[in-house]
Amino acid sequence: MIEQFILDDYRPYYDSEVPEAVVRIASDTLFEPIVKFVFPEEDYLCLVEKFKQIGSVYDFQTQIMDKAICNIVKYTATGLSYSGINHIDPNKSYTYISNHRDIVLDSAILQTIFVANKIKTSEITFGSNLMKPQIVVDIGKVNKMFKIIRGGTAKEIFINSQNVSDYMRYAITHKKESTWIAQRSGRTKDGNDKTQVAVLKMLAMGSSKEFMDNLAEMNIVPIAVSYEYEPCDFLKTREIYISRRQTYIKTDNEDLNSIVAGIMQFKGDINYTICPAISIEELQKCDSLAHKDKFKELAAIIDARIYAGYKLFKINYIAFDLLEKINRFADRYTNQDKEDFIRYMDKGLGIIQGDKDELREIFLNIYANPVKNKIGANLLL
Repeated sequence: MIEQFILDDYRPYYDSEVPEAVVRIASDTLFEPIVKFVFPEEDYLCLVEKFKQIGSVYDFQTQIMDKAICNIVKYTATGLSYSGINHIDPNKSYTYISNHRDIVLDSAILQTIFVANKIKTSEITFGSNLMKPQIVVDIGKVNKMFKIIRGGTAKEIFINSQNVSDYMRYAITHKKESTWIAQRSGRTKDGNDKTQVAVLKMLAMGSSKEFMDNLAEMNIVPIAVSYEYEPCDFLKTREIYISRRQTYIKTDNEDLNSIVAGIMQFKGDINYTICPAISIEELQKCDSLAHKDKFKELAAIIDARIYAGYKLFKINYIAFDLLEKINRFADRYTNQDKEDFIRYMDKGLGIIQGDKDELREIFLNIYANPVKNKIGANLLL
């Protein structure tokens, strides 16, 4: 059984803690601008009064978060599609593991898909680096988010990984709650989605069972998240460019600014593919390998699922052809599509200081790497 101090430190809020949390949220100076952005057609004072009546996590998620995220999609995307709902048994608890492109929306949009299909929402990892100011902490914990600590010494990272693993296993096996975690620590900046072995090893730390029984208990379901326009694409380009030259140091409000930018930026079409769960047979295959290769093989299986489910858009093909200086996929877009993408790219890169050819190469790779991954997995002719 999980130790009480770990449970109290990492868990989301209980229903009994919601009333006080919503009062704090509504009293914060940031509440009004947030509400006016996500609920532009609502009367602010009326919404505040309704908000203060919220008394449970379920009420908060269905009355506030679901509507807020649906509005964000409505105002900043041209469409949202999804498939694979049939792979989820409403009576089971899962570890959803997805590629990670946007700090908030990757997991948040998934919850709206669950609500629309009457599937229980999942608990969500909440990076400690994002847990400020207090309104963000309160909104996160009322929204079933649990803490995952970023950074620290090697010893601290190990202890924190053990605690998160213990909590996630407790959530799935005792609370019967599904959990969501990204396939890697932090967002994929270059469009090259790869599951980190360290994430999978962390999942296994919460049990002394052997590999197959251990991971089978976590019931892993990969999810592919695809945005037509990459969230924070130009910010990611700048970060990669600087990181090639020096250690990249975030500013104090950089994560919060990235959250806001990701939410407000135009996204085009968005697609989610819920893939089949990792099977016992696949875990047996992993388990038959040498110890050092078990988790590598599991990561490769998850990657293959995500690559197969990832939806490519016209601009992915355009970026690949521009990067490779070929016309391999010219039948999948028009000259106008290509001109529009180049105009979009040049405008955004124009405000970033640095070598323009290198910035262009970095930017194109963000959009071309999903194509490369499909080619590498023999999923694209």
